Amino acid sequence: MKSTIIIANGDSPKKEIVIYLQKNGVESIIAADGGANTAFKLGVVPNYIIGDFDSIKPKVKKYFSDKSEIICFVNQDDTDVEKALKFAIEKGYKTAYLLGGTGDRLDHSIGNLGIVLKYYNRIRVIIIHGKTILFPYSKETNLITIPNETISLYAFDDRTIINSEGLKYPLDNSTLKFGERESTSNMATGNVVSLKITGGIIFVIRELKKMRKNGLIFKS
Repeated sequence: MKSTIIIANGDSPKKEIVIYLQKNGVESIIAADGGANTAFKLGVVPNYIIGDFDSIKPKVKKYFSDKSEIICFVNQDDTDVEKALKFAIEKGYKTAYLLGGTGDRLDHSIGNLGIVLKYYNRIRVIIIHGKTILFPYSKETNLITIPNETISLYAFDDRTIINSEGLKYPLDNSTLKFGERESTSNMATGNVVSLKITGGIIFVIRELKKMRKNGLIFKS
């Protein structure tokens, strides 16, 4: 499936993560407005820069003017990340790796987590932040895991029911309703964790370093 990297204006990712994704077949980079500033600092050239350009620095915009396709979207009902996602959907991408989607603006971080849910049926958004990586799931899925790997699971309402096999602390018709119960720092007991999810979408957060080392990011 076609995939892209979206660089947002939050905490800067490590350049090695961008290179790793590119080496493993991610086709393009989209900078969401001020995300171009991050790309500039990393020495990365986006294929596209999307936004209303209220965050990109003038010198950065000038630098990329003959290197990237710069596309202005002025719709103020959408965040810069949403503009980038809508563009990615139009281009036929099925997966977006969101870098810089979280940071010191809690409102932006929460908003981008909501975007993962909002666009789930149109594009799968995977968030990479610091030492962790977030995957959204629905229905049934088998996670290839590493024994004793830390895995955290979150749901959002009592309509989403989760059953699991292969977790140290099993989920048995559990709802994990946000604010009532969570499955933080659960653990894989073997090489597979099976999840059956009905009624909604859950977030599964895993250890980025272990997933990279064992080649599991693109199998999840």
